[in-house]
Amino acid sequence: MEHMETLKALGLFDARVPRYTSYPTAAVFSPDTGASFQSTALATLDPKDPVSVYIHIPFCERLCWFCACHTQGTKTLGPVESYIETLEAELEMVRATLPSGLEMGSLHWGGGTPTILPPALIHRLVRAIRRVFPPADVFDFSVEIDPTMVDRAKIDALAAEGMTRASIGIQDFDPEVQQAIGRLQPFDVTRACVEDLRAAGISSLNTDLVYGLPHQTLARIEDTIDKVLTFAPDRVALFGYAHVPWVSKRQKLIDEDALPGDLSRYHLARRAGERFVEAGLTAIGIDHFARPGDDLSKALEAGRLRRNFQGYTADSCQTLIGLGASSISRLPGGYVQNAPATAAYKQRIAEGVFPGSRGYRMTHDDHLRARAIEQLMCTFALDLDDLSREFGPRACELLPCLNEMAARFAPFTELTGRRITIAPEGRSLTRMIASVLDQHVPDGVRYSRAS
Repeated sequence: MEHMETLKALGLFDARVPRYTSYPTAAVFSPDTGASFQSTALATLDPKDPVSVYIHIPFCERLCWFCACHTQGTKTLGPVESYIETLEAELEMVRATLPSGLEMGSLHWGGGTPTILPPALIHRLVRAIRRVFPPADVFDFSVEIDPTMVDRAKIDALAAEGMTRASIGIQDFDPEVQQAIGRLQPFDVTRACVEDLRAAGISSLNTDLVYGLPHQTLARIEDTIDKVLTFAPDRVALFGYAHVPWVSKRQKLIDEDALPGDLSRYHLARRAGERFVEAGLTAIGIDHFARPGDDLSKALEAGRLRRNFQGYTADSCQTLIGLGASSISRLPGGYVQNAPATAAYKQRIAEGVFPGSRGYRMTHDDHLRARAIEQLMCTFALDLDDLSREFGPRACELLPCLNEMAARFAPFTELTGRRITIAPEGRSLTRMIASVLDQHVPDGVRYSRAS
């Protein structure tokens, strides 16, 4: 509590900054970088380096009000089956473009609700992916799972196709909180899902929680954590709710008066983090936790922790190929996002055109700053001498940024030579501190809260 006034004075409760799951952020993407860049970048990948693959399934039977992802509702499988056909066509376009011999080191299905797919479509999609991207010797396959939209047959199908990690969306188990965000998900339904996953031999379980939701209190989030810990999760992601109704219109259904205030939100995050550490999990970056021995914990210990669009990861692949509507690819020369609207995405594929609709070509300075921001976000430290081993003497060009961090965010930062560290008491400021390195802040863009 003794640091609260200092954090407030530094702007923690007023600032809106990127989450820095990429740099530059998607806010600076432009239509000038699209399909042509996408196809050229894919064609020139080095086949010796495995890639990560992300598949976006945008469909949900229910649209949760808190969610800001690109999704659409459906009560029938017709649109889903049609979308899988389009994904298969996109995969064939990619296959015809990629150099031969390229392998897949990691596969992630997100959404939306990937588990809206019945077993037959699960098998069909995985086989279509493997025809283009054969798995590497070391391979990880994760799927985002909605316990209310999955059964043992779907879990068995995913397990048969090699799923290694399940990521279960929970957010909060309190009925009033669930009602306020349009996501009813009873604890017993989630528990049954976890039991089915464990019985199917899934080796890693990730649970996603959200703090800062309407009607959320310390007592309620602690009760949720008590329930989550009975699942013995291998990883926990604890995200702050981003109330951005100007981006996601469905968030207008959420009563803003019921959202926790600045101090309450801060204490929710702090107490939740303490509970997971007390339970034996290791704090990973600003919002993840992992059991000792989990790949995330090992990556942190070995200095290999990375950050991408899914958050913190042990994935070492430098290239991420996004497939499906709104998916973003991270390619050696920059980023490209597929057409966000499902109809526009399908039309591009039907016309035989790559679906990339906007993106960004990175400069040498962008690559340097991206790595520096990632280091800060992963380790709460930035050492220019270490960075110079990767980028040469140009790394020292960031020294003025370190000086600014030390001056602006004292007493929570310490600059020693060409290394800056963030004190544990100031780690809630990490996104703000990282923003000092950001050279791309478009006018009029409103990011999520820093706290």
